[in-house]
Amino acid sequence: MKIKSALFLISVIALSACQKGHTHVWSKWESDANQHWRHCIIRGCHEVEIEEHIGYPCDVCGPCFKAVAFYTGINDQAHVSFCKEANTWFSETAQTHNFIFESTNNWDNMNADYLSDVDIVLFYDTRPEAPSQREAFEEYMDNGGCWVGFHFSAFALTPSSYNQDWDWYHEDFLGSGQYVSNTWAPTSAFLKVETHDYPGTRNIPDLFESTPCEWYRWEHDLRENPDIQILCSIDPSSFPLGTGPKQEEIWYSGYYPVVWTNLNYNMMYMNMGHNLMNYETDTTLSWTFGSEIQNALLLDTMFGFFE
Repeated sequence: MKIKSALFLISVIALSACQKGHTHVWSKWESDANQHWRHCIIRGCHEVEIEEHIGYPCDVCGPCFKAVAFYTGINDQAHVSFCKEANTWFSETAQTHNFIFESTNNWDNMNADYLSDVDIVLFYDTRPEAPSQREAFEEYMDNGGCWVGFHFSAFALTPSSYNQDWDWYHEDFLGSGQYVSNTWAPTSAFLKVETHDYPGTRNIPDLFESTPCEWYRWEHDLRENPDIQILCSIDPSSFPLGTGPKQEEIWYSGYYPVVWTNLNYNMMYMNMGHNLMNYETDTTLSWTFGSEIQNALLLDTMFGFFE
């Protein structure tokens, strides 16, 4: 097989099987503009030039997985902004990266029948509340399902209207326990990659600047949990982090994990998902998906679930 493309092959990221059973090699390519694509190189289907499969969707193998996002999209304007942004970004990215994407704000869809053909579940801003929904999600994950959660989807506080009343989710699955505090206002941070031995962090730099976010501190020290692998944390060069006006909303030191996985599941939690807002005019001032590195972390994780 000849390679005539002007793009430069950096590295093979993952080897997986698409829904129609063909073998895919997912590769990371870099152009002179330092933009990244994945290209589906069909092995065993045809003797074709690589360039013929640079476009998406690949009409030979079909979509590689189906992802469904669950969200609520009410209350905090920043969370609503993120939900809208995420739906747009995932819809567009599904077209260019050859997967199926759907979203729903009907949490009653969290049931075994609906999830039967879903490969990845995403939580944008909340979590299931009804016992039947929680049971369905736990069964989905125990049976090998995949999950990515953002920002407020991990939030729990006792006592409050967001009671930490789902121990499996907050204690066992996420490992973080309840929310303790946060920075304010939403600001960018320098994030340190704790390990490159994970699909999502394999091809991103050791240190990168995030998009603005409200950063959370958690009840439990995730470093002490053998089931948790911390992927990214706040780098000390970020301090002081936050602008106040309350002093307790500015972090001057400490260790704060912001992206992690539970080694017992196909999952990743990302603290990102709170856009910077002008609350008086309901205007979005920053975009969570404005970072190519963050986007690569997310996409490489999603495709990496199927390695």
